[in-house]
Amino acid sequence: MKTDAKKTLLLIIDAQNDFCPGGALAVNDGDSIIAPINALARALVMKGGRAAATQDWHPAGHISFASSHKDKSPGIVIDTPLVKGQALWPDHCVQGTRGADLYGSLDLKPVSLIIRKGFNIGLDSYSAFFENDRKTSTGLEGWIKFLGIETVIVGGLATDYCVFFSAMDSKNSGLNTIVASDAVKGVGFPEGSVEAAVSKMESNGIVFLPNNEILDNLC
Repeated sequence: MKTDAKKTLLLIIDAQNDFCPGGALAVNDGDSIIAPINALARALVMKGGRAAATQDWHPAGHISFASSHKDKSPGIVIDTPLVKGQALWPDHCVQGTRGADLYGSLDLKPVSLIIRKGFNIGLDSYSAFFENDRKTSTGLEGWIKFLGIETVIVGGLATDYCVFFSAMDSKNSGLNTIVASDAVKGVGFPEGSVEAAVSKMESNGIVFLPNNEILDNLC
């Protein structure tokens, strides 16, 4: 499947310290995605494509933090004033902290847009396109349409949460959507969540390809 690089965006999801080993909400082997993402970004931009990154950017006391709710622990799901079914997490990616920084070896030179999400204290944001109320836009879709992008390649963290919601919103926006299979890692909470996310993405027409196939088909 040949992909026109000039009409393609690599979307790098939440490649941040807190989601990598040693971080507050570490994904197992999360740092292993960095090298394949760098390779994709450099190759794509050299051929006239684009790369963008997202960055969780939570204020202290964010509604998604278990510590913000009395007698609640990470892993519990609650309803909030704006969202039904909000999972609670350990404090992570707090604005201005090292944990919120993009991972040190992530090459930002090819990246022309960084979208900070989850900065509203009362609203979480998994998708690069919409916050979790599913109504508030991040502005990404408008930028993509302005550039004439037709294909979005998704890599980053985590497969079963922010990658999943971003890829689904990309596909639902009418974009050809590819997940770079060796440039994503999942949380795996609850058990089976990664497998369920992959199955749903594939059943909705999202294609999973390894880096070498994506690179071979950029034209």
